[in-house]
Amino acid sequence: MIIYEATKSEFISDVTNELLVERLYSSYQEKIGRTSKQEIVSWENSLQRMSNVMQDKDIPNDASVAIEFKIPNTSKRVDFIVAGNDGKDDHVVIVELKQWSEVEKITSKDALVNTYLGRKKRAVAHPSYQAWSYAALIKDFNENVQKQQISLEPCAYLHNYRKKENDPLIDEHYQEHLNRAPVFTKGEIQKLRDFIKKYVRKGDQNKLIYQIEHGRIRPSKSLQDSLTNMLMGNEEFIMIDEQKVFYEEALHLALESKKINKKQVMVIEGGPGTGKSVMAVNLLVNLINQGLMTLYVSKNSAPRDVYASKLKGTIRKTEIDNLFKGSGSFTESKLNEFDVIIVDEAHRLNEKSGFYGNQGENQVKELIRASKFTLFFIDENQRVTLKDIGSKDLIIKYAQEFEAEIITGELVSQFRCDGSDAYIAWLDDVLQIRQTANNDYYGIDYDIRVFDNPHKMLKEIETLNQINNKSRMLAGYCWEWPTAERTNTLYKDIVIPEHNFEISWNLSDNIWAIGQNSVNEAGCIHTAQGLEFDYVGVIIGPDMRLENGEVITDYEKRAKTDQSLKGIKKKAKQNPSEAKRVADQIIRNTYRTLMTRGQKGCFIYCTDPNLNKYFKDRLKSNQIYDNLSPGLDMQVAEDKESY
Repeated sequence: MIIYEATKSEFISDVTNELLVERLYSSYQEKIGRTSKQEIVSWENSLQRMSNVMQDKDIPNDASVAIEFKIPNTSKRVDFIVAGNDGKDDHVVIVELKQWSEVEKITSKDALVNTYLGRKKRAVAHPSYQAWSYAALIKDFNENVQKQQISLEPCAYLHNYRKKENDPLIDEHYQEHLNRAPVFTKGEIQKLRDFIKKYVRKGDQNKLIYQIEHGRIRPSKSLQDSLTNMLMGNEEFIMIDEQKVFYEEALHLALESKKINKKQVMVIEGGPGTGKSVMAVNLLVNLINQGLMTLYVSKNSAPRDVYASKLKGTIRKTEIDNLFKGSGSFTESKLNEFDVIIVDEAHRLNEKSGFYGNQGENQVKELIRASKFTLFFIDENQRVTLKDIGSKDLIIKYAQEFEAEIITGELVSQFRCDGSDAYIAWLDDVLQIRQTANNDYYGIDYDIRVFDNPHKMLKEIETLNQINNKSRMLAGYCWEWPTAERTNTLYKDIVIPEHNFEISWNLSDNIWAIGQNSVNEAGCIHTAQGLEFDYVGVIIGPDMRLENGEVITDYEKRAKTDQSLKGIKKKAKQNPSEAKRVADQIIRNTYRTLMTRGQKGCFIYCTDPNLNKYFKDRLKSNQIYDNLSPGLDMQVAEDKESY
């Protein structure tokens, strides 16, 4: 998605005649639905400078210009693009614009600088690294860029920044990134023009901006597919902005904690798809390569089992088992037994460990005790059982008990759900978890569909799964999972009589997420959390319904085999209102988690017809699924016919 597109001459005219900002604002409101005054002022200042840059007679008038291009599968946007031809090949110049006037170098970490943002000094990605990483992401995701060999040429322009002697911005520490994407500053307008003219000597004859905007998005690499390469030292995922900042901070702290023998605890918060697991595994790989005894820990066994399955045949099973541990493995660990423990999905940690929940004292405390540097990735809105006790406050409490240094951070860039922050906000509003500005579907760039018939939803998931085996059915835990039938796919656990619909829960081997024949099985919160897919079809069971315009939860509709709410009835006798509040939060969090597992789309079927209608009304679309083909931007699937 692009906010503004024009030729060079049209762009300069819009700036000269003071029309550009108004057109940007109108386009932004139409396509995104909201913006701020601060962003408008930012556009006005920086784009006036780019207009000055573009007023060079040797930059062709029919070169294409684009502003605010959203990188697919992320929430990030490229500031300014110039497209054309050098006389032989097509090129797209990417310009990252900054209004910074001061920079401090950070030589202890890669690609980071300190600057003032929001009236506070912050560590951020070096502009050259940021520009390069954006270009790399576009190349990674966009099929037209790859197939038609469109060269992407990144650079950064700090138009308020004046270089000085021994300037930190261009310190040799950043040379690798400066080579990839040069940085231009105040007084270097001609150098920036020369950089653009090197690649854009002729106009955009092949409509490069259109090709990039409308290029088919390749299936992006999933974490579990790339783990083997990562463990062999290949960089599979490019981290951007605050991901890179926190990654470098964590890497530095982990190495330092071993040198100075000081206990440190880091807590990184982040919502669905903000890259917590990507960072966790990248850190695991690189810290192991640095010779540190490092473990990846998760309460949920599903991601660990998927990683182990992917690594089978590449390293020994004992090595796999030593890398990936359950959160209950540290009840007997000694103080600082390990160099680093990386805890993914820390919100899922329990108080006690062991099959019967009678071992140890507290998993958070045990993890901090066991490691010199403990890193917790957490999203408290994904706590989905009564036993989930992981919280930022609890981690800080035990860190202080061990006199550990505490470092905190928050990931905000969203990479799942097609990078749509708006979808996450809309979902929170629709599930009535919290009120947000996104109370309708307007402006959400994500494939959401509501089905009246679960057969049709399953059929669509099966069709999409044929592409790359990355589409799955999920369901709320409202149907029993009998122990005797857990390996029998012929036994249909989930039954919806009014549609004559039946489907099995996933097999108990925990690699359902990557199994070649598991598309006809439904996963639950315990097998899906911590993993990602391209598309998910979510069956919302009778534990959620609509009454008098309110989304109501009912914990009594949960299956008895579900351990998520074990003990809730006892709690209800002691404190009914508190039990209802806690159960309500768990059920809403469960569906929020299930409905954010898809990178490209989420399909919904509700057993409660009123809730189904409510979802459709909130989407505010009249598109009919039966008249559409897979791959279009479909939001609602109203299959009126019976199956």
